[in-house]
Parts: sequence; structure tokens; C-alpha cells
Amino acid sequence: MADSVRASTLGLEIVNEARKRKGWNKTAQMWCRAANTSQATLKRFWAKEPIQRETFIKICEAVGVTNWKNIAEHYQIPRTEPDPDFVGRSEAIAQLHNMVKGGAKIIVIQGEGGVGKTKLARKYFDSLGLTFLELWMPMEHQNIISVESIVEEWLWRDFDEQPGRNLLLNLQRLKRKLRDETRRIGILIDNLETALDINGQFIQPHRHYVELLRVLADPAINSVTLITSRERLCEANVDVNFYLLKGLDESAWRQFFASREINPDCPALGEICRAYGGNAKAMRIISGVIRADFECDMDAYWDVTQDDLLIEQELKNLVISQFNRLQEIDPEAYRLLCRLGCYRYQDVPWVPIEGVLCLLWDVPESQRRRVLNRLCTRSLVESRNEKYWLHPVILAAAIFRLRLSEEWQTANRTAAAFWTNSVNTVQGTTDALRALEAYYHYVVIEDFEQAADVIIRQRNNKWGTHESLGRSFYKRGLLKPMTAAITDILNKLNPGYRLAKLYHTLGAMCWLKGDIHQAIGYCKQSREIAIACLRAMQQEDDNQTVKKLQLIVINSLLTIGICQIGCWELEEAVNTLTQVVQLCEELDYEKYAPSALFYLAFLNSCLGRKQEASEIANYLYNRLPEEGLPSWLTEYRLFYLSLTFKNLGEIEKSLKIYKINLFYAKKSPYPQAKTKALIGLAQLYREQEKFKKAVICHEKAIRVLGEIGAKWDLAEAYFQLALTYQRMMEVARSGENFEKAIALFNEMQAPKQVEKVQKAMGCFQD
Repeated sequence: MADSVRASTLGLEIVNEARKRKGWNKTAQMWCRAANTSQATLKRFWAKEPIQRETFIKICEAVGVTNWKNIAEHYQIPRTEPDPDFVGRSEAIAQLHNMVKGGAKIIVIQGEGGVGKTKLARKYFDSLGLTFLELWMPMEHQNIISVESIVEEWLWRDFDEQPGRNLLLNLQRLKRKLRDETRRIGILIDNLETALDINGQFIQPHRHYVELLRVLADPAINSVTLITSRERLCEANVDVNFYLLKGLDESAWRQFFASREINPDCPALGEICRAYGGNAKAMRIISGVIRADFECDMDAYWDVTQDDLLIEQELKNLVISQFNRLQEIDPEAYRLLCRLGCYRYQDVPWVPIEGVLCLLWDVPESQRRRVLNRLCTRSLVESRNEKYWLHPVILAAAIFRLRLSEEWQTANRTAAAFWTNSVNTVQGTTDALRALEAYYHYVVIEDFEQAADVIIRQRNNKWGTHESLGRSFYKRGLLKPMTAAITDILNKLNPGYRLAKLYHTLGAMCWLKGDIHQAIGYCKQSREIAIACLRAMQQEDDNQTVKKLQLIVINSLLTIGICQIGCWELEEAVNTLTQVVQLCEELDYEKYAPSALFYLAFLNSCLGRKQEASEIANYLYNRLPEEGLPSWLTEYRLFYLSLTFKNLGEIEKSLKIYKINLFYAKKSPYPQAKTKALIGLAQLYREQEKFKKAVICHEKAIRVLGEIGAKWDLAEAYFQLALTYQRMMEVARSGENFEKAIALFNEMQAPKQVEKVQKAMGCFQD
């Protein structure tokens, strides 16, 4: 508060009228007592001399004038200097004001340690110009001062009242003092959680604090009590209101760092703010370190510290104190908090309630929600709509403690089982990402075989057929996370079915990206491992495993054959895919052979073997189901069948298949299936000389393929668009797209594709 204020002439007239209504003279003793001042000060007030602002306010309030600013000389009304440490809380101050206007007498400001609860309470009282009594709870419960001593001290020190013989008598005297309409009082009770037990009630030695709160909650008293606590107060006999204080937002952090002459526009600021949940204490500590040790360079600080959020000892101590207290008063909630450290909160940023409750394996099911609720009331777990997560700082501490316990393995296995069982059908990207979470749990406990099984495990897709999680990922264009997941464990697996399967999945993903030669290499490795395993197996070994290994041999060859088509090595592709058909005859021709026949039909149509192409194509056409996609039929294969009929001149059949293809492609998550359908439809429109429609289809396909980086399909899309412009006699546009196709085919190291494009350009040279 500023030092002094003096009354204006108009202000003295207002006070004089109020004085007369009271029946007091200008220096009445009753007025002095009510304002806790002297006659000499009252004389100075009437003489328009400067006096202490706090005393000035009390003199006004004693006669019922509540707005002292209307009495003071306006040019002398003190302006409180803005506190650069107090940012981003204007809305919180306003909400507290509204709660008090609504009749709240006790407000519990609840939030995590360091979020700024105490500072908010103090600033609220400052905003009202209130003096306030303060009760600070020590960190250790054995050091808590008895409520009897607190009330006695308040009476004699702050109210000049002689304490009585017992607590109830003193509480009555305190209540009378707080009912004084001429003197409004604020009361701050800080760090209440020390005095609370597991259920949010006062611990046994200090139950009498309930009686104090009952007095402070009396609607008739002229006071406001703010209580700060990390934990919820749950005393049924006390009427309290709760205000949940969250961390500061990014704009508040920017304002604060700017006041510290640290560039608030650094890219790192948002990341730091989110990592620490907007915690005000973290903000102040970090700013000090940046100024002292990093020459105000926030980005440099974050480069060094982002992998260790508890590197600052003061922050670490703050978090440790919260964990230690929880461990002491609520071991079940403490164990749950540590176990929640096994979840990643990254690709899937939250855990549903079932994933939380399953970690309470040692608590009866009927009690599990109560344990979770107790944890949530302590502001250590974030939640919304039964979705739960930990802030990064709390997560770091939870991981550290869980790793040191004997529950690291159990918690991760339990969490992995939860994610696996929570996804029965992969309907979309969210399901795929949730299912993959189990992989990460197995990796951190170094169970790499189980991690591989997560990727290999078959699930139903939306069409009712089975596919591995790896396939679910690459069909949705999620190539990077699945590639990283597989490559991280390849060298940690023994040769066997798992390793062979993962190599083939990698090959399929490389094929989709257009990395053709790498795809062939992975598929060859997959095939070699599978063949070696089959040779090593005894006759009495598991028939199911034998069949799975045989399918890997078949599928690896199939992918190699498709890659050879991508390189436009047509005869080589025929030979490879013919081997696939022969191998399928040993298993189940009707079920597995069609996978290769779609491509063989297309190859024969390109090589001029029309009879062979027609026989295979019509065999497949007659097997097409009325609805649905059986396991041997995919949108990609339908594309090649429609191309085959186009090459054979059977446009009606080709168009019919394209329509089927488009129908399923639109419902499919597979981006390349949609683009293939568009490319094929564009070719038909070109044959029908519907060039405008053809160009629209080409351009849609190119846009999507460019976004996902599928080189082979993108090169083919440019080639087909070039052919369309060629038919339209637009030479420049045609040449531009031919060149784009050639550039991509060169990047793929596919010389025969380059030759194909150059021939179409009319400039191929021997």
C-alpha cells in the first residue's frame, strides 16, 4: 500500500453527513475506536492533511462510507505498481469477487504445489484494500499450532481483546469482533493440506479447527476467509466453496518473461509452459536460471534441460514433497500415482478410466474408484470426462519412483494388456494408435517378443476380415510410427516367425512409399528367414506355425512381384507371381492364389498375351462378391483388374469395377486405394474423351499422393496426367508432367519406367 492519502473538500462533506447520521462529533472516541486510530489523526483527516491510507480507509468505513476513493483527492489516490510476478490472474480475481458477492464466506483455493494459490489470495485481499489475518500451516503435522493458541493470538494482537479461559468462549468473542460492520477483515489460512487426513478431514489432534471454520462460515460476520490447499477439504459441518486454480496460460508466461527481459517469442516458451503445466513457481525459477546461466537465451536453456524436467533442485523438492506426503497419508493413492507413470500420454494423450483402474490390481474393485477420486482431489492427476493424464513434471517423478519399485514390470504388463484388450476391431486411426501403445510397454521392460506380437496380432477390420496391426497402420498412411517401431526391435529378436513377419511388413511399407529396391531387400530377408525356419522344423512341430511361415514365403514373393511391376520389369514380375500361384496350390488355391492372379492378369494384358489375361480376368470377375471385400480382395487389386479390362478393350467391365473400387475406396482409410481408383477412373475418362473429368481426377490423386510421399504412385499419376494432356494436344503441360514422372522414376532407380515414359513422349532413343 502507498504511504498517505488526504481528503478532498467534497469528500469531507460526504463524511460529515455520514458522521451526523451516526451522532458522532468530528473527534469522537467511538469513531477513534472503530477506526483503530487517535483523535490527533482524526484532526489531521479533517484538516485535509495526508494520513496513512489504511487508516484513511478505516475512518471512512467507520461511518459507513465504503468507497474511500470517492473521499480522497483523485490526483493523490495511490496507484499500486503492477507486480511483475503476478500475471494472468485477473479472471481468477474476478471469479473470487463474484463468489464473495454471491455470499461465499470461506473459499478454498485448491491446486498443485507452486501454482500460485497463496499469491492469488494475497492479491485478492489487496484488491479490496483489506488487512487480513494469516494462519500458516507448517509442512510437518507435528508442528501445527493448536487452534486455541491461534484464536487467542488473534484476539489480543489484532483485536486488542483479552482472551478467555477456553476455546468456545474465545470463538464467541472472535465472532463478535468479525460481526463489526465498520471493519471488514480478510483471513488467509495457508497450506491447509498438512492438517488434513486421507479423507480431507482435520487430523485427530486438531479437530477443533472445525469449530473455527464454523465461525468463519457464519453468514453474519463481516469477513472473507481464503484457504489454500493442495487437497480438498471435506468437512460436512462446514460450508465452504471451492475454486480450482489451474496453471497459467502461455500468454501469461509471455508477459512474465518479457518483464524479465527474456524474449517471449522464443519457440521454446510454449513447450516449457506446457511441460510444466503453466506452474507459476516453475516459471519464476526457470526465468532466474535463464537470466543467470544462459544470458537470457530461453532456447539454449531448453536444449539443455528438456530431457530432465526436474533438473532444477527447487522444483524437484516441490514435487518430492507432494509425493512424500501422499505416500505417508494415502499409500494406495501413492502407488496408483507411481503406476500411472507407466503410460506415455503421447500419441494417445490420455488414459480412459478402465486403464487407470486396472492398475489397482491389489485393491478390491469396489474400492478402486475411491482411490482414484482421492488422487484427483489432490490435483496430482488431470482429468476430463473420465479421461486421465499426468503433467510431464509429475510424470517424470512417477516414472522415477516406479522404476525403483518392484512394480515396474507388473505395471507395464498390466497396461499393455489393457491396451490390447481395449481394441477388438480397428475402425480408424485412433484404434490403431491405442493398440500400438501396448508395444511401448513391452519395449520398456525389454520383452521384445511380446512387442513384436503387438504388431503382428490379427484383428478384425471394418470389413470383417483380419489384418495385422502393422497392416492397419500402413493402410492408413501411418508409415513413420510403424517403421520406427519395427526397426527399433529388429536386432533384438531371434530368427523366427516374428522376425520374418516384421521384415515383410517393412517391405510392404517401403513399397507403399516407393522405396522399391529397399522393399525387395526386406522381402527377400523375410523369405529367407521363413524358409530357414521351415527347414529347421520337425515333422511333429506345430502345423499352424508351419502354415504361417509358408504364408510369409508367399506374401514376400507377392510383394517382390508387385515391386517388379513398379520398376516395370514385367517378365520378371510374371515369373515371380507365377511362383506365388504354384505355392498357393500347396495350401489353398481358391483362398490365396487370387492375390497374385490380379497382377498376372494385368501383366499379361500389358505384354500382349490377351487370351491369358482374359481367362484370368474373367475368372476373377466371376468371383467378385455382391458386397464386402473377402481377404483375397483389396481395393488395390480391384484397380489392377479394372486396368486389365481397359487394356483388353472391355470398357464396360472396367468402368463397373472402378465404381465398385471407388465405393470401397471412399470408405477405406487406405489413402493410396482412393488415389488408385481416381487414377484408373481418369484413364477411362481419357478413353471416352471426357478430358475435363479426367484432369480433375488426376489432380485430386496427385494432391493426396504428394502429401503422403508415395513416390511410385505419384510418378504414375504424373505419367497418366501427361498422357491425358497429350491427348488434349496441350504439349507444354504434357511435357511438364512427363518430366515430373521421369524425375521420380529416376529417384526410384527404375530405368524401365523411365524408358516407358520416354517412349510415350515420342523421344525414346536406342
